[in-house]
Amino acid sequence: METSTPRRRVGRAERERQILDAAVAVFSERGYQNASMDAVAERVGITKPVVYTHFGSKEGLLLACIARARTELLEVTSAAAAAAEGPEEMLRQGTRAFFDYLDTQRPAWTLLYSEASVAGDALEEIRAQQTDFIAALLATQAPDADPQRLAGWAQVIVGACERLALWRGHDPRISSEQATEYLMDLAWTGLAHRR
Repeated sequence: METSTPRRRVGRAERERQILDAAVAVFSERGYQNASMDAVAERVGITKPVVYTHFGSKEGLLLACIARARTELLEVTSAAAAAAEGPEEMLRQGTRAFFDYLDTQRPAWTLLYSEASVAGDALEEIRAQQTDFIAALLATQAPDADPQRLAGWAQVIVGACERLALWRGHDPRISSEQATEYLMDLAWTGLAHRR
């Protein structure tokens, strides 16, 4: 006589984490347009209606994946900057954490850039979040600087980081440490001059 193993009840937060993990994998493998809610549900071992209950639609699921990545990115860059001593190290460690995060979460970021037509607003929210974060870091180096100038510098740094990240995606020989140093070579040279 066979006995079945009782199914363990999974809490809402854990289930949502499982669904998001599966969605990132499915979207990355198949692309947003070719991904199905069935494939996501199957990967988690649940039914499609459960996925819809949690996220409402395929677009809602994609946006939830991006929102999670946005939150995680701010957490890792903030923690790295907070652990650093002095403004230069804050920028260096925060930048390095950005590149390291992209390395560990490559499928999520590949998805984000490949699906920019669907997730354009969410991508802009991530850029704005990181720009605000960097402007605050720069204010510690140049506390008397005009806020608009700080925002401009932050825009330059975020844009440079994004381009470096895309470049690294095409050339894996470039380490996160190298990309950080390339950014610091230019950004910090100019900022240090303004002290």
